[in-house]
Amino acid sequence: MIVADIECTVENNIATVTLNRPAVRNAVTLSMWKDVARIFAELGAKRDVRAIIFTGAGGNFSVGADVSEFSAVRSNAQDSADYEIAVDASSEAIASVPQPVIAAINGYCLGGGCHLSMACDFRFASSAAEIGIPSANLSIVYGVQSTKRLLGLVGLTAAKRILYTAERLGASEALGIGLVDRVNDDSGTEARRFAARIAEKAPLSIAGAKYILNQASMGESGALAQTMIDRASDSEDYREARLAFAEKRRPAFKGL
Repeated sequence: MIVADIECTVENNIATVTLNRPAVRNAVTLSMWKDVARIFAELGAKRDVRAIIFTGAGGNFSVGADVSEFSAVRSNAQDSADYEIAVDASSEAIASVPQPVIAAINGYCLGGGCHLSMACDFRFASSAAEIGIPSANLSIVYGVQSTKRLLGLVGLTAAKRILYTAERLGASEALGIGLVDRVNDDSGTEARRFAARIAEKAPLSIAGAKYILNQASMGESGALAQTMIDRASDSEDYREARLAFAEKRRPAFKGL
C-alpha cells in the first residue's frame, strides 16, 4: 500500500512503514504527518500485524519537517499550533499502537524525524546515521511531547545539549546516551530479526506492557491498565499458553 509519500507493506506478520520521498531525504509534509497518524491507527487494529518497522527510503530516515512549505502552512503562531497538533498526533499514533514499533534509522534522522523515531519502542541505527534536533537553528521550540520523550531517553543534561546546540550526533554517541538502542551496519536487517522474535510472543502481553510503560514514562496514571490485565487473563491466548506448557510445545498466539 502506498499513500502519497508513505509506503506500507505487511509480510510474515510484520508491517513496514517507509517514508518515501528520497529526493528530499524524506522531508515530512503536513499531509504526511496526518497520513502517519492514520496509517499507524489502521495498523493498530490489524490482529495479523504483530510488529511494525518504521524506516525511510533512499538511505535516510528523515531530515524532519519539510521547511520549504512552512511559509504556507506554518507562518504564524496559530498555524504553528495547528501544525504541532498534526505532528503530535503522528507520534501519539505510533506510541499508542498495541504492537511494538522499531525505527530502522539510516542516514539523517533530524528534527521531526527524531520526533517520529522517539515515539517508537526501539531505535536501531546504522553506523553511519546522524541524529539531531536543529530547532534552535530555526527559532522553533521543540514540541512538549517530543521534549518529554527526549528527556526520558537521554536525561536532562544531554537533552539540553541536543536542544541548545542543534548539533548532530553520530550513531555511537547516540547509543552512548540512550537515544538509540542498537548500532550496526544494517539497521533494517537487525530490525527485521528483532521484529520476528517479538512476533512470536503473546500480543496481549506486549500490548499491556507497552501501554503501562509508556503511560508511566510520560507521567500518566494508566487508567486502562487493569482492563488490559483482565483481558489477557481471560484470553484464549492465556489458555493456549497453559496448554502448550503442559504439552511441551510452542504456543500459537492469536491475540484473542
